[in-house]
Amino acid sequence: MTFKSTDQYIATDELRMAVNAAVTLQRPLLVKGEPGTGKTMLAEQVAQSLGKPLIQWNIKSTTRAQQGLYDYDAVSRLRDSQLGDDKVHDINNYIVKGKLWEAFTADEQVVLLIDEIDKADIEFPNDLLQEIDKMEFYVYETRQLIKAKQRPIVIITSNNEKELPDAFLRRCFFHYISFPDQDTMKAIVDVHFPDISQELVKEALEVFFDVRKVPGLKKKPSTSELIDWLKLLLADEVPADLLQQRDPSKAIPPLCGALVKNEQDVQLLEKLAFMARRAGR
Repeated sequence: MTFKSTDQYIATDELRMAVNAAVTLQRPLLVKGEPGTGKTMLAEQVAQSLGKPLIQWNIKSTTRAQQGLYDYDAVSRLRDSQLGDDKVHDINNYIVKGKLWEAFTADEQVVLLIDEIDKADIEFPNDLLQEIDKMEFYVYETRQLIKAKQRPIVIITSNNEKELPDAFLRRCFFHYISFPDQDTMKAIVDVHFPDISQELVKEALEVFFDVRKVPGLKKKPSTSELIDWLKLLLADEVPADLLQQRDPSKAIPPLCGALVKNEQDVQLLEKLAFMARRAGR
């Protein structure tokens, strides 16, 4: 089994090699890159390409590592004991299985996505070291050892908001998804819009990469934002020749709300347009 590009996802040679290397080594694949470069979608497409189920664990700032294993609902058990419910005598009724438990006990090998691990507390990765390394954990309440039937393919994404511990990094195969160049981006656009005018694509990509090159931009537009922008251009039937007229004094492209996502960047583009108008007097 090897991962390849799919009908919905263009993977570079380096990314395909990274996925297949992680599968061969039976190591988690840690994927970093700019937001919007397809890190989460990668896990979905790996599962589709290899014909395996996907289990997705979305990490938040309040997520604890223990939740990925299991939770013991002591509050519900206390309430049921007060109500005289018979199920209170079986502690298994109050064990809530986490995503790692689901992945470990699945009847077939699954793809496990731990999405945006850097959102959690700094100790979160360390708390999962043994479980991800040995593929087992102990349930103290029921005195069970949960071992993986088949080692899942683990994909971990990070937006680099926090540094991950060295001990955690040693257990992973690492890949950084570089921002696509213009040719790769065109291939991605063609996947999403197979019937789009190539002239519109050419001009839209020129504008998109020009915006990304603006110095001082707080948030550069990403791949997903380009796709949204193209959807709007098509919906509003914006002609390609409108994009061809790249007047520096009009630095903000049409429907720019799909590309520029904060007021500082809008003000920066407006300032550049103002300076271009003054220089042209």
